[in-house]
Amino acid sequence: MMERDAEQGLVRLAELRERVLEEVGKVVVGQRTVLDAMLVGLLARGHVLLEGVPGTAKTLLVRSMAAALDLQSGRIQFTPDLMPSDVVGVHVFDMQRGAFELTRGPIFTELLLADEINRAPAKTQSALLEAMQERRATIDGRAYPLSDWFTVFATQNPVEQEGTYPLPEAQLDRFLLWVRVDYPSAEEEDLILERAGAEVGSPDPAEVGVRPVASREQLDGVRSLLGAVHVEPPVRRYVRDLVRATRHSPLVQFGAGPRAAVHLLVASRWHAALRARRFVTPDDVVAMLPSVLSHRLVLPAEVELDGLRPVDVLDRILGEVEVPR
Repeated sequence: MMERDAEQGLVRLAELRERVLEEVGKVVVGQRTVLDAMLVGLLARGHVLLEGVPGTAKTLLVRSMAAALDLQSGRIQFTPDLMPSDVVGVHVFDMQRGAFELTRGPIFTELLLADEINRAPAKTQSALLEAMQERRATIDGRAYPLSDWFTVFATQNPVEQEGTYPLPEAQLDRFLLWVRVDYPSAEEEDLILERAGAEVGSPDPAEVGVRPVASREQLDGVRSLLGAVHVEPPVRRYVRDLVRATRHSPLVQFGAGPRAAVHLLVASRWHAALRARRFVTPDDVVAMLPSVLSHRLVLPAEVELDGLRPVDVLDRILGEVEVPR
């Protein structure tokens, strides 16, 4: 009976994924791969770093996914003068009551878009990163819990670097996934132009017709389904070998650590679960590898000068590590 319940639960999860893609598709054209990765990050209690040029619907993706899952969403535009209190909140003295009242910051939400996170100074970044790691916000020495669904979708602009504070490698490692948000195809851009209205602002997902596809109770039960997805020893060793290969490659100065291996395994399990499979295949691992490891590799200067990116190095490593059969 339990086996059948698990299988039915995974089928419903795969159906939920398709309904979310369909609902978000009412607003955002394309970007299904990005949305897939965002769902993995959300379900795995991880956080996602979205990198792409302005105007590629990063904000709209977060707002639309929140609407489709009936979750709260918020946005912080990071700037060099942003203070930690602007993120987490502050106590304000109420003259009428004669007491301090907590004014909660925008971090008290469920899906948080941290726009251009690398524009804020290190102290403000650390306030957000503490919340990401501990799922709580510390205000005047007191800790306040955040939602169990609290997930950060941070963005970086890969082009403009002036006036930015790049995240150190140790902080990048806190993100489960790094996802590249690319330009749309010619066909997708035709559809975007066809849908364009009389205004230039982003459409409101609710006004366009995005509706919740699951109740909060149904959503809360989804995370328990991961226990039904098994990882056979050969696939687990494949994850281990891929991560260890990054530490010995001559193209990598500093490879991925053990936490990256755990993140890759968990992300691969959710990738399988979202497709109603009870077992992880090497294809699941390969699908999640670039998003989990790209931001965790430090390449030597000469490799970067040759034009190689972390994703290119990972492609070569994939060709060198034996795939389990």
